[in-house]
Amino acid sequence: MDDISIDSLILKLHDANAVKFGEYKLKSGLLTPIYIDLRVLVSYPALMNEVSSLIYKRMQEESLQFDSVCGVPYTALPLATIICSRHELPMLIRRKEAKDYGTRKMVEGKFSEGDKCLVIEDTVTSGSSILETAEVLHKEGLKVTDAIVLMDREQGGVEMLASQGIRLLPIISMFKLLNVLVAAERIDSQTAQSVSKFIKENDTFSPKKNGSDSPAIKKLCVEPKHELSYAHRAELPNVHSLASKLLKIMEEKQSNLCVSADVTSCKELLQLAESLGPKICMLKTHVDILKDYTVDFSHKLLDLAKKNNFLIFEDRKFADIGNTVKHQYEGGVYQISSWSHVVNAHVVPGPGVVKGLGAVGKPLGRGCLLIAQMSSQGSLATGEYTKAALQMAEEHCDFVIGFICGSKITERPEFIHMTPGVQLQSGGDSLGQTYTTPEEVIFNKRSDVIIVGRGILEAPDRLQAAESYRKSGWDAYTKRVNQSSH
Repeated sequence: MDDISIDSLILKLHDANAVKFGEYKLKSGLLTPIYIDLRVLVSYPALMNEVSSLIYKRMQEESLQFDSVCGVPYTALPLATIICSRHELPMLIRRKEAKDYGTRKMVEGKFSEGDKCLVIEDTVTSGSSILETAEVLHKEGLKVTDAIVLMDREQGGVEMLASQGIRLLPIISMFKLLNVLVAAERIDSQTAQSVSKFIKENDTFSPKKNGSDSPAIKKLCVEPKHELSYAHRAELPNVHSLASKLLKIMEEKQSNLCVSADVTSCKELLQLAESLGPKICMLKTHVDILKDYTVDFSHKLLDLAKKNNFLIFEDRKFADIGNTVKHQYEGGVYQISSWSHVVNAHVVPGPGVVKGLGAVGKPLGRGCLLIAQMSSQGSLATGEYTKAALQMAEEHCDFVIGFICGSKITERPEFIHMTPGVQLQSGGDSLGQTYTTPEEVIFNKRSDVIIVGRGILEAPDRLQAAESYRKSGWDAYTKRVNQSSH
């Protein structure tokens, strides 16, 4: 692409006040000395046409192969529209939210599963807006491997998108823009240096600036081509540290078994943790049914979890407003956050329940599972409810590590799926509980962890039963991974 046309475009963008210098507050709360506002382009049709032509020229230069084009809402939508209309290319529109009437689609337009979609964006900082659009497209069965952006702020967006399998192709870079404006005496060198310093100090992809709790990047994963092993998933850049730890435990112990220790005495629960600990990846508790709970018990349970290398999951099912669950999690008699690695919550109260729990759990490195589906007969946790749970998890992936569910509900490999109601033979009980086999849950429904209670607790030999479930669950997982690799 020729430098003269790029230089000319930069000056025209400055003339149109699409590039501003001063002190501006970004969405993240940071104060920036430069602000790129490409929304003004809609008022300059000649400039819109020039930008669209340069984007199309880049598409041709890279010989990009795609079946359709999608502009990130909203600023890039008119750019995509002009390009597609002028060159007769199929276009898709990604909604920011689904309507509650009509087709309720998130992606409008005609497409087939497996089609490749090229994403167009106006400006990129961290790359999160492109990732969000790619995730919506992936859910509809579309592939995204390339994206074109008019302005790259050079703050880690290229690297972040590359880590997710998306190549970003910029038209203008921030440092190119500064050089052109200095050369044309539109800004002085001191202003350029101030902007350069800000850009370098606020690289959103820097590991030092983006730990698991960083708000700068909304962590998203694209669908893998093949079934990933637990060990592979544990090393993915977007996996929560606790989820990574659980996946590593599962791989090391060759166990995807979580035992539901629904017993009423501390002594019996500790005996279970000691005897079954080597066979399990996680122990699920119901602390409020223990008749003799003491703080000393929780210390002993933690010691056993460390000794036998498993996580503790308190099946509390929080379901209240944020302020209430915060106190329930942190305080009271049980002080759950002090000893339980994982808790779970219903999504009925809305995102406040996750925010309240996260305020306590995130500083401690804890994780939360959202109840997306339930194994009881007639459960209302289906359909739109399950979709709402998934959306809430995506918006709070710095604390939510996965789901309680009957089957896999998302292809994003950083989320862990745990399924209750598992027995070696399918069936049910008189109170509406239904049971599914490990093979069905892990191989067919593609969940990650089987949660087994009565199948082990009511067995004549609990250790032998635990080994049977561990082996059955692991064999189903191995079969699934091997089948995917062929």
